[in-house]
Amino acid sequence: MTHPDLLFVPYQDTVDLLGVDEAMEVCEEVYRMLARGTVAVSKPPSLRLDIAESFNNHWHIKAALLRDIPVTGARLYNYFDDGERNTVGYLECARYVFLTDPMTGHGLGIVDEHWTYALRSAAASTLICKWLAPPAPHVLGLVGIGTMGTNVLRCLARLYRFSEIRCTSRRRETREAFARRWSADLGVPVRACDSVEEVVCGADIAVGGTTSSDIMARQEWLKPGSLFISLARRELDPAGWTRMDKVVLDSWEMNMQMPVFRGMVEQGLFGRERLYAEIAEIVSGKKPGRAHPDERILVHTTGLVAHDIALAHYVYAKAKEQGRGIHLPAARPLP
Repeated sequence: MTHPDLLFVPYQDTVDLLGVDEAMEVCEEVYRMLARGTVAVSKPPSLRLDIAESFNNHWHIKAALLRDIPVTGARLYNYFDDGERNTVGYLECARYVFLTDPMTGHGLGIVDEHWTYALRSAAASTLICKWLAPPAPHVLGLVGIGTMGTNVLRCLARLYRFSEIRCTSRRRETREAFARRWSADLGVPVRACDSVEEVVCGADIAVGGTTSSDIMARQEWLKPGSLFISLARRELDPAGWTRMDKVVLDSWEMNMQMPVFRGMVEQGLFGRERLYAEIAEIVSGKKPGRAHPDERILVHTTGLVAHDIALAHYVYAKAKEQGRGIHLPAARPLP
């Protein structure tokens, strides 16, 4: 046999094999890879097929080579979005990462990425708190408590012991159930709020992670010394970005691929000259993090495929080591 069979790692195995701490460690190391320049991303960075009429169907394909591992991967996902129902964060959408050996071109594995994506979205955005959050934050505000919001809480609970957590969502029963569950799990008061303003005002760290296209929070609600993490389109009013002391992105290039962000730049609401740093620059020590206790800092992320490939490879390697997953026969000459 000159090339290996493929290993498929299904959803349940990914949940068992990847924890919050491991996800944060992998994502932090990927930022260092990006700073070293050892990551190559496909050109164009994203291939999209969006069919609105009759189907409301959206295909995205992204690929990257991580030289330090080394591994090549392509991330494929397909979801439904008709403007009212969006399945991008749910198990019903299709999500896979295909891994290959860049030295040979041999296929290695296929990893279901529902869990790795859910953790990546939170871990890659919150780990920067170690450099940018205010000292000893006490109040956390969560705007949106779906998959992303829940995993953000899991990540931040590893870093801090909050004295109060506030949350809000579209439906009262959802946020009240969330508050009851996490109050019991964390032993910390979790308060369900009726408005975004109530969540954000006075929070040391606030996180916006909704699926809405509407503006969620406004910069005037943010107190001195606070950190706002935006995980989506317009979680913080674009008109207020230039009033923040620092704005940090995961990637200028990748954010410019996003229509809402690109539109904000084209309208003159924000420009590269106002960008303080990309996360990789801060994690690697090329630029300092928080300089003053009263700084108000915005972190806005769109997600980087390098994180998805690295996390999928981590899960693949652990599955292979532990004898988990499903072996798929590779193509071989017929007798």
